[in-house]
Amino acid sequence: MHRRSLLASALAAPFVPKFAAAQTAAPSRRETLLLVQEYGPNSLDMQGIGSAQPVNGVSVNCYDRLLRFRPVPLPGGDGSTFKIDQLEGDLAESWQVASDGMSATFRLREAKFHSGRAVSAKDVKWSLDRAVSIGGFATTQMAAGSLEKAEQFVAVDDRTFRIDFLRRDKMTLPNLAVTIPFVFDSELAQRNGGGDPWAKEWLKNNVAGSGAFRVESWKPGVETIYVRNDDWASGARPTLRRVITRDIPSPSTRRALIERGDADISYGLPPKDFKDLAEAGKVKVVGVPVPNALWTVALNAATGPFTDMRLRQAVAWAMPYEKIMQASLFGRGVPMWGETGEATTAWPQPYPYNTDPARARALVQQAAPGGVTTTLIFDAGAATIAEPMAVLIKEALAPIGITVELQKIPGANFRGELNKKTAPMAINRFGGWLDYPDYYFFWNYHGNNSIFNISSYQNPEMDKLIDAARFTADPADYKRNVEAFVSMAMREVPAIPLAQPLHDVAMQKNIGGYQFLPSREPDFRSLTKG
Repeated sequence: MHRRSLLASALAAPFVPKFAAAQTAAPSRRETLLLVQEYGPNSLDMQGIGSAQPVNGVSVNCYDRLLRFRPVPLPGGDGSTFKIDQLEGDLAESWQVASDGMSATFRLREAKFHSGRAVSAKDVKWSLDRAVSIGGFATTQMAAGSLEKAEQFVAVDDRTFRIDFLRRDKMTLPNLAVTIPFVFDSELAQRNGGGDPWAKEWLKNNVAGSGAFRVESWKPGVETIYVRNDDWASGARPTLRRVITRDIPSPSTRRALIERGDADISYGLPPKDFKDLAEAGKVKVVGVPVPNALWTVALNAATGPFTDMRLRQAVAWAMPYEKIMQASLFGRGVPMWGETGEATTAWPQPYPYNTDPARARALVQQAAPGGVTTTLIFDAGAATIAEPMAVLIKEALAPIGITVELQKIPGANFRGELNKKTAPMAINRFGGWLDYPDYYFFWNYHGNNSIFNISSYQNPEMDKLIDAARFTADPADYKRNVEAFVSMAMREVPAIPLAQPLHDVAMQKNIGGYQFLPSREPDFRSLTKG
């Protein structure tokens, strides 16, 4: 048998369990989904420090939160997306914000954990206490919605839970719907925690949720198998009974499996593959512009040559935008250049730069008549996109007097290298879960110099505008502040936006119910297989 046929047969094997004819309760092929992806979860606990992107998928499918985003249909009918201000109950069957706007009270559904124990308000409190206390990304994300202290969370009675607000923050309720503030079976976790009050090691390797699916098998680097929780109380019972997610590093293999019909769905293929698949028309390709996300070239504003704003502007005028869109992203993105009007409250929005080498060269001659030699780093883990970008940028900057050395950083080390904030230039992609411009700017341009502010840009005037926008309740004041800080970023360009990325997924034409979420991980709860 041909090697590819052997591989396809092996991958398809779980669809037909041994002795299936005698096992009438086994999921049928129509009730079983095979997803192929580059890599899977390195943990089962998204609140845990060091959890990788795919762990969000465990959180989405195996745990519940108080709130979730209401599905918003995509144009063309190929599934749903979300809007940041459209929420519905998940574990909460209802909720009410106090008349003074300083607290919210939630009434919990009658729901059970996978262990069979009833979900109670004390489980919600323990889980949110954990999220604000455990450190790392979880605590940072909670703080983005002014959820900062355990004292804010109150178990009123078994089915009533209250959050006391530190301040009026429009991001508080939406932040309860992202993947981080999920609810654990606190008794089960503490019983197995081995003395650790947050049971970090045990929850890294075990699910203690109430979600629509539970993990039947987890083999890191190989596969994760999910099975439906028939007692799920927070929504309609999924039509899928079993989901197999296979980790296959080779994108060509994943593409072949999708094209041959041996896999149902795949994320994370290179843009060229999605372009080819969409044009061929054999499978369905859904591309959603990722809200609050950008591919950018960050320019270090604290050290090195790009402390001079003129050189940052020179790079913005020299950027080969259209070539990058076609040769790197293969059209799978939204252009972020060529704006001719004033800044608006939309985000992302195109900047007022085009490819203009003469203008760029003049700025370099003003700022550094002898030219500049510098370094551009990019992530080897995203090399199918970032390396063509880097090469094109190097070629475009040489004629204007900026000589660029390229450094490909291993994927496992790239975030750490960015956090050093010493690289003069870096290609990066950032996406903010809470879809507000002030949220994006708080993380990327605020003087608190967060880990995401890789330009190390600090400007007290910018800080005042961002802070004012975050917490104002006046629409006119909000508009004025957002337009002002966007205009400032356009002028000072600590980071040059290239494109808003599409989140692409390829699936067989009989797959329905696709739901795009801020975490960009698959939501098995709504998927159907015809």
